[in-house]
Amino acid sequence: MDRRSFIRRGALAGAGAAALASPAVAQDRITWRMVTTWPKNFPGLGVGAQRMADRITAASGGRLTVQVYSAGEMVPPLQSLDAVIDGTAEMSHGAAYYWQNKSTALNYFTGVPYGMTAGELAAWVRHLGGQELWDEVYDQFGVQAFLSGNTGTQAGGWFREELTGLDSLKGVRFRTPGLGGRVWEKLGATVTNMAAGEIFQALQSGALDAAEFVGPYNDLALGFHQVAKNYYFPSFVEPGLATELVVDKAKFQELPDDLQAIVRDVCQAEYDTVSSDFVANDPRALKTLVEDHGVQVRQFPEEILEAGAGAAMEIIAELRDSGDEMTRKVTEHFIESLNIMRTRTEGNDLSFIQARARYFTL
Repeated sequence: MDRRSFIRRGALAGAGAAALASPAVAQDRITWRMVTTWPKNFPGLGVGAQRMADRITAASGGRLTVQVYSAGEMVPPLQSLDAVIDGTAEMSHGAAYYWQNKSTALNYFTGVPYGMTAGELAAWVRHLGGQELWDEVYDQFGVQAFLSGNTGTQAGGWFREELTGLDSLKGVRFRTPGLGGRVWEKLGATVTNMAAGEIFQALQSGALDAAEFVGPYNDLALGFHQVAKNYYFPSFVEPGLATELVVDKAKFQELPDDLQAIVRDVCQAEYDTVSSDFVANDPRALKTLVEDHGVQVRQFPEEILEAGAGAAMEIIAELRDSGDEMTRKVTEHFIESLNIMRTRTEGNDLSFIQARARYFTL
């Protein structure tokens, strides 16, 4: 066989091998669907979900491609977790306290009235055993969750009428979720939960008298200032609100180790990215609300703050004594961890913030 024939036959053989190899490479590429509870391109949260999907896709070199479906595009926003449980999607991006009807314990992994700040919540989940408890709760449903973002301390909400005390809350129809909703009920409000995209219409129609969602960055986009002008700060029921990425646990565990690591690492990175996004943009959005739209920034009367703390302690005590073993277990661990971490937050961070506010100006 001459050299030219050998090269030609070798090239044909190589082409054939490549043709046979191509389907194997294609089979190694996985596409997952992520459903979210957020409107498309929603500041902070919706954008964060899309950025997370893009980062996973890029970091994996396209081996794990994540396609995002915003609220209502595949399933209604508050059915996102069910979509993962029933196999409609492989991932959901939302907030764990939206699913408290499945387990009350899930509230602790989003935010608790007078509870953990963003930093404390991350420390609990990452270093003090919170992730293991979270895994145990979600094992009942065949899913697993990771922290995926945090809004920091939220705004207290939008009210049509100024609040002068507890009597102002009687019968107020208020949109607010989670354990915070239970606190507001104890204070006299009538509470409901609804997805972000539904709140403005309910306020505008008069179905709601008040609403809270996150804070200025989101609320400006949602247009609440067009209906209510009294904007209360800070929230005492949502001190550090985390979002979650939920995955189908069986499918996640079937992924190669490096892809699992990419998902976990991107989630951790996004927790910090989303938090800094809100720190940067909440103040700028609030400036717009006040200067361009005549919003009145107010603080809750002390009577409401004190009664809210009392109501929160009652609710947490009830959960600690719950007949549900998982809820009791998570509650006890949360209390123990909070009491450890608050010594640093209140003895160190708070003292510094107070000193800076009193003495330091530029």
